[in-house]
Amino acid sequence: MQKIEIIKSKLITVSSIEQNKGQIDGLPKNPRLIKDAKFEKLKKSIEDNPEMLGARELIVYPYNDKFVIIGGNMRFTACKELGYKELPCKVLPADYSAEQLRAITIKDNVAFGENDWENLANEWDALELEEWGMELLEISTKIDDEINDLSSTIKNLYRIEIICKDEEEQENNYNKLLEQGYECRLLTL
Repeated sequence: MQKIEIIKSKLITVSSIEQNKGQIDGLPKNPRLIKDAKFEKLKKSIEDNPEMLGARELIVYPYNDKFVIIGGNMRFTACKELGYKELPCKVLPADYSAEQLRAITIKDNVAFGENDWENLANEWDALELEEWGMELLEISTKIDDEINDLSSTIKNLYRIEIICKDEEEQENNYNKLLEQGYECRLLTL
């Protein structure tokens, strides 16, 4: 087991923070973006629960007398628009390599877990979930749009939905169907 390194937190003025625009050699610019309604939901989320900023600080790296955002570019943009003058940040050590910074950039935005949709449907309020940023209707709309697109190009559309316990079972079933000559596509909801 590797040693856990404690990264120090610090309040940093907004004017001292820069978004990752690819200015650090070996670290491409931030690959994430946020638009329109989702950005407005993020701003509302911050306004409703500003204490979350202290629980989930920006991750920054010291560079040329500034701090470049490694994790939290969208939150930074929302906070800046909301008029924040300083933000809580985790400051990575200056000796971190570009490889470490790249890994943190992506890993900070990966969702390893899955939603238990049955639990969410039965025990949580759908309006609250949407207000907090969950994309419930968007998933349903995307699937409906895909079905409509297929239906317009195919006279009759027949489908089988197989519910798998995990990604490995999904991949095995997919490969078996391909081997048998079926046209398939993978969906993860």
